[in-house]
Amino acid sequence: MGLRSFIVMKDLIDLKIFARPDTAIEADIAAKICEKHGFIFEREKREKGGGVHTIVEVIEPPTAKTIEEEPQEQLELRAPIITFMGHVDHGKTSLLDAIRKTKVVSGEAGGITQHIGAYSVVHNGHPITFIDTPGHAAFSEMRARGAHVTDIVVLVIAADDGFMPQTVEALNHAKAAGVTIMVAINKCDLPTANIMRVKQQLQERDLMPVEWGGSTEVLEVSATKGTGLDSLLETMSLQAEVLELKANPKASMRATVIESRMDPGRGPTATVIVQSGTLEVGEPFICGPYFGKVRTLINDLGQNIKKVMPGMPAELVGFNGLPNVGDEVIEMETERAAKRLSDERLEEIRLKKLAVPRRSSLETLFANIEDGQRKNLRLVLKTDVQGSLEAIIKMLHEIKTDKVDIDILHSAAGPISEGDILLASASDAVVIGFNVKIESTAVSVAKREVVQVKLFSIIYELVDQVKEAMLGLLDPETREKPLGHARIKQVFKLTRGIVAGCVVTDGRIERKARARVLRGGQSVFDGHMDTLRRFHDEVPEVRNGLECGIRVAGYTEYQEDDVIECYLLEKFAQAL
Repeated sequence: MGLRSFIVMKDLIDLKIFARPDTAIEADIAAKICEKHGFIFEREKREKGGGVHTIVEVIEPPTAKTIEEEPQEQLELRAPIITFMGHVDHGKTSLLDAIRKTKVVSGEAGGITQHIGAYSVVHNGHPITFIDTPGHAAFSEMRARGAHVTDIVVLVIAADDGFMPQTVEALNHAKAAGVTIMVAINKCDLPTANIMRVKQQLQERDLMPVEWGGSTEVLEVSATKGTGLDSLLETMSLQAEVLELKANPKASMRATVIESRMDPGRGPTATVIVQSGTLEVGEPFICGPYFGKVRTLINDLGQNIKKVMPGMPAELVGFNGLPNVGDEVIEMETERAAKRLSDERLEEIRLKKLAVPRRSSLETLFANIEDGQRKNLRLVLKTDVQGSLEAIIKMLHEIKTDKVDIDILHSAAGPISEGDILLASASDAVVIGFNVKIESTAVSVAKREVVQVKLFSIIYELVDQVKEAMLGLLDPETREKPLGHARIKQVFKLTRGIVAGCVVTDGRIERKARARVLRGGQSVFDGHMDTLRRFHDEVPEVRNGLECGIRVAGYTEYQEDDVIECYLLEKFAQAL
């Protein structure tokens, strides 16, 4: 199995069997050990030289099918996957609704998208897959898990509002993902529409429209009137052709979860988009720590289907637990192999949860320093209003020191949210709030992630606490405090070792202090006192003018007229 012997011995102890590395064990015990480490134990009897010999084979368990480099002739064009992103209420869902000619919005509270939906539309005989996201949260979550699902991002901007905070965030996420960006200027039919202003805002953010000599496709549409939708679909198809999106439908199946929920009638259900291979009913699979077998496949029209091709979405039923957004569904050889891999992954997760990481707190930052490496105080700062936020940031940056850096990872006005806690957890930062409350959902997350949240109502208290934390990051300075000197008059060789007979010339010599042997003014040895005696008695100290016997630990080469210097090491806190 390629394991060290002590690991196997520990496993045997758990089974109440105490064995040495050369001890033989029973076959059923060996089978249990193999199973624990994910191996299969098999015995095979073969005849050899007239006798029957038992040959033991430890077989590596089957894991997820590997995806090899596909030969070009097996690759086929697949549907492009397009995500609509933008500010809330700029018409992402209405636009998708107009394209699908169905009323997705009507069943949703307040017109805000409640979950990610994936839909397929056929344009001129070619399928296009759409993902409708609630802003950019789910998109970034998928990216954080390494899932690159989207081929093209359509940035939806309302012609009357122009760029809004979430529009900028959505654009930053799309740029970070390195995907093709198209812009749909929606609500062009409104009298307050200002298309030229939106195009200027795009130009300022390095998205030069094609008509202005740039490379970004900018289309004017209206979801309510249905204008410009054909040209939008046509441009999407052209962009997809340029990208030459291909996949092999005969390869090992891999799909990505873009939404998951617990369905009362069907259990854990996930919306998936197939990346390669073909997803078919009856296939065993592994998805993150969970396994399953495809029981049901439902398309975006609510119809039961037998298989899903690359680039296409479907709702998958058959998980044994609720998967996370961005997890990959991977085809397995057998359901048994999938279950074994699932058990291993669940055990890994359990062990990680048991090992709770030590988080930073303002009081214990000093205890967290390891080998003086950490000289960076990370903060997540939330305040009641923008004005106090700017004032606090200015005051924190005015703390004059070249020894510690203050790194403000995120700062904003508003209550402390779950996102702030997760950011602090990932970066090992401290969350500081000024005149704000912490959201109820964030309280439980802070306890679970062991993140410290400090709330203040006086700016100077906040700044003082940060200064104290910065001081805690600095290693204390060590200084020597001389106590006294003793000159060696005679060296004695006793049965217990060599002892220096001395007279104290100044100060005092302490038994618990450090000692340095000086010869000709130069240090020849530095250590600590082993013995300090007056006549035959061990004493705690000897004062000026008195004689004593000294033995310094680890040193024997004393000479007459050497000087033994006695000193203490004191630690002082550094100043910023």
